[in-house]
Amino acid sequence: MSLKEQITEDMKNAMRAKDVERLGTIRLLLSAMKQKEVDERIELDDVAVIAIVDKLIKQRKDSIAAFEQAARQDLADKEKAEMAVLVGYLPARMSAQEVATEVKAIVTELGAKGPGDMGKVMGAVKARLAGKADMGEVSAAVKAALTA
Repeated sequence: MSLKEQITEDMKNAMRAKDVERLGTIRLLLSAMKQKEVDERIELDDVAVIAIVDKLIKQRKDSIAAFEQAARQDLADKEKAEMAVLVGYLPARMSAQEVATEVKAIVTELGAKGPGDMGKVMGAVKARLAGKADMGEVSAAVKAALTA
């Protein structure tokens, strides 16, 4: 079963269980997926769905920080609940050590020498680690590998 099908099934289960918060979050995710499909006239695969989930999680993290800074704990809690639902659709993440090891292997493979090769390395790393690691963490590992 693809991730897209799993999300649709989860929406049906949330409807049956009358889980309003979970249902709202899943509908938000399905809406973002449908928007991407319509805009780009493509059928989403699991990697593209994971990228959308990652984007939504990043938005939630930014919102939580803003709400907590504004002393709006009620809204921050709502965002945290949505984020918890979204995290369930991500595959197991690589540890920082695994990311660093993989990045070093890619840098060696490409023969990258310094910070000028950042774009080339990031392109290869994104293709290989899409959905498996946090891209902020990956970017830091690439910078560290290229400056060492």
